Amino acid sequence: MRSDLRVSVMIPTKNRRDALLKAVDSLVGQSITPDRLIIVDQSKVDDARHGVERAIASSKTRGRVPILNYIYDPSIAGAAMARNRAMALADLGGIWLFLDDDVVLERDFVEQLTNVYNRYPKVTGVSGVVTNCPRPGVLGRTWSRVFMLGPFRDIRQSIYWSADRLRSSEPLETDRFTGALMSFRSSALSGVSFDDNLDRNLKGVSDGEDVDFCYRLPRGSRLVIAPAARLAHNHDPSGRLTDHWLRRHSRANIFLFLKHWNKSQKSRLAYAWLWVGYFLAAFVGSLRRLSLEPWRSLLLGASEGRGAFAAIGLYKD
Repeated sequence: MRSDLRVSVMIPTKNRRDALLKAVDSLVGQSITPDRLIIVDQSKVDDARHGVERAIASSKTRGRVPILNYIYDPSIAGAAMARNRAMALADLGGIWLFLDDDVVLERDFVEQLTNVYNRYPKVTGVSGVVTNCPRPGVLGRTWSRVFMLGPFRDIRQSIYWSADRLRSSEPLETDRFTGALMSFRSSALSGVSFDDNLDRNLKGVSDGEDVDFCYRLPRGSRLVIAPAARLAHNHDPSGRLTDHWLRRHSRANIFLFLKHWNKSQKSRLAYAWLWVGYFLAAFVGSLRRLSLEPWRSLLLGASEGRGAFAAIGLYKD
């Protein structure tokens, strides 16, 4: 299988050598080999490069070999900065595919993405599905349906939960992608970059950077999720936050609300209602744990989300 679309793959990585090598192995074994692989390594030690180079070299026996750009720079502060660095090296005029370093792609993942671009010339971006996304319990799903309204409603997870049932369905419209697996026509990304204020001000993960990036695409951009493009996201614990889920959930949504969604009365009401849900979740969580950790996580997440938004003005050129 061949595609007339050039594909540049960009992977930021930090202290996850084994996970990265599995991701690269799944990438070089694709039915359509990407044209370029750009890895931006922020690790403490440069111990993954040789493994990546061996994986690229082994792909010669299967035909095409992607061009490798391996950047090792521990001074880069996070995924947003790393992706911006990678975009400067990506091939213009093709497809830019952003992946996390702890994903494992099914063999036809890239092929399925390019099929959608070829079939739908007006599509701006294509994402796939996470096949191992855990389905929350009844209480978690009910909380999301009740309290996440308006711009906070997120269809991505429900699509992932139905990955097997939807495998043969047509691409599904969405307004946001997941940073672990998102691709765009490079022609649509002129002047668009990831907001590295999140890297400067958030610890562990740049929560909200993927949705923020999608919301800053040119007006009229069309995004779809292709259920036939499938991968497993193994969530390597290195570098991730391990405290209560309210911290990451609140800081991402507060940042996005202040930056993008604080424009209409309906959105502000949805934001107020979400806070009712946060208070309820913190109250119930504290009772179940006999601990104030949920409250501390919520307050910390809120402070971080507001701080990341406030920093935008500080770091403008």
